[in-house]
Amino acid sequence: MPDFLTATPWASQVLFVLGGVFLGLFTERFLVRALHSYSKRTDSTMDDLLIEAIHGMPLVWWTTAGVWAAALRGELSPSVREWVTNGTVIVIVGSLTLVAMRLGSGLIDRYAVRGKTRLPSATLVNNLVKLVIGVVGLLLLLQNLGIEVTPLLTATTLGGLAIALALQDTLSNLFAGVSIILSGQVRTGDYVQIASGEEGFVTDVKARHTTIRTFPARNLIVVPNSVLASSIVTNYSLPQMNLWISVPVGVSYESDLQEVERVTLEVGEQVLETVEGAPPKTSPMVRYREFGDSSINLEVLLSAGKFTDQFLIQHEFIKRLHERFNMEKIEIPFPIRTVHLRGDEPSDS
Repeated sequence: MPDFLTATPWASQVLFVLGGVFLGLFTERFLVRALHSYSKRTDSTMDDLLIEAIHGMPLVWWTTAGVWAAALRGELSPSVREWVTNGTVIVIVGSLTLVAMRLGSGLIDRYAVRGKTRLPSATLVNNLVKLVIGVVGLLLLLQNLGIEVTPLLTATTLGGLAIALALQDTLSNLFAGVSIILSGQVRTGDYVQIASGEEGFVTDVKARHTTIRTFPARNLIVVPNSVLASSIVTNYSLPQMNLWISVPVGVSYESDLQEVERVTLEVGEQVLETVEGAPPKTSPMVRYREFGDSSINLEVLLSAGKFTDQFLIQHEFIKRLHERFNMEKIEIPFPIRTVHLRGDEPSDS
């Protein structure tokens, strides 16, 4: 070993710390980047998640190792050595807990994409997973620091009961949000309508409320989870995205109903084949419903791929049907009311 390092022990300690920082930067900028580039070329997603989870950690780990090695080389008092040991434990356990939280959140998001379900990607689920991992990491840290966990858990439980009484509304919304997510009947991205009249796309389920974006105004509606869980909700995205559009039509009593049905079906088929948003291999249906006051009323059923597709399909169908009825001389009558006026009764002369 060089003489100047022997003469000045602090110099070797500084070198250990700087060496740890250098190895951390080298690992992060070269090795981790190389692994990240390689993971993009593989079919597995786990390696991508792992690389993303450890991002920034090599610098922390190598620097901590350098500090620890420097502390071992120097002559430290027992109290200082204990501080260094506890600090190293805190950094290692804390960083591993952060990596586990990133992995848990990433697994939930990847599962949501692969499983084609938007349920697990809600903010509430991600936060709950991170909270559970964080609590487990904290308990492991306390145990490694020599702190008794059992008395702490007992005190936390008693304090939690008092907090639960003070935060009844908040906890009610929290458990309602968990119930909404676990039931799978309302998912992020679904188009829903609440019994009170609010409707739109569910954008997120959080700890206290669910956010809904209206269509087409794109305004944001905030609904407490307890209200949503206890309301009658119509979900237009379940059990399937496709839905039927009902378009009422009225024709004159003088119309040939066979001809009306044929023309209407032709227009409906043309719309479903050419308008964006219509599901493939679907056919329209025509059903006569009633003899109205001034027309024979029928109902045309058209299929739409999702809730927002219905508006353009209905728009094009009405335009084209009106044009075709005019070409075929099929009358769409105006409402007519016949009023009989009774004159004064003739008086006896």
